[in-house]
Amino acid sequence: MYVTRPTVARWESGSRLPDAVMISRLAEVLEADVNALLSALAQSDECPNVIIVDDRMLILTGSLPVLEEVMPNANVTGFTDAAEAVEFAKTNRVALAFLDIELRNTTGLELCRALLDINPSTNVVYLTAYSEYAFDAWSTGASGFLLKPITPEGVREQLKNLRHPFRMGGEGK
Repeated sequence: MYVTRPTVARWESGSRLPDAVMISRLAEVLEADVNALLSALAQSDECPNVIIVDDRMLILTGSLPVLEEVMPNANVTGFTDAAEAVEFAKTNRVALAFLDIELRNTTGLELCRALLDINPSTNVVYLTAYSEYAFDAWSTGASGFLLKPITPEGVREQLKNLRHPFRMGGEGK
């Protein structure tokens, strides 16, 4: 392929991206679809996907503006149904997921496991009004724990502790 190790390292870190010719060559060597590679590029950390899942619409509608304020370059999407969040994660690389622990028909802990099965680099921050869930939440490999209602300051603190930091369009990490 005539590519140096430092070039590959820059691709992997996200500091540089392969050009169109290189993407075509990579697709051929990897026997991959060019559209799949281009789609992966489009889902870079410059505009990360952030989801929030809470089965209470009131909490969801109050939390979305807070996340959008703190991460203005992120694609923030809210879900009241865990299954819909999983389907979204199957077709969109989720960088960060804020999950309510008590959900209808499942738990945030189970949803976390499903999201991490799809993408092990997804950061998960649990949301709850009950601090006694913290111990169970930590055993899932989550990045953080936030008590409701969420605040911009609380979200900013959680962003400092992500297991898999990501860039947010030149700001943040």
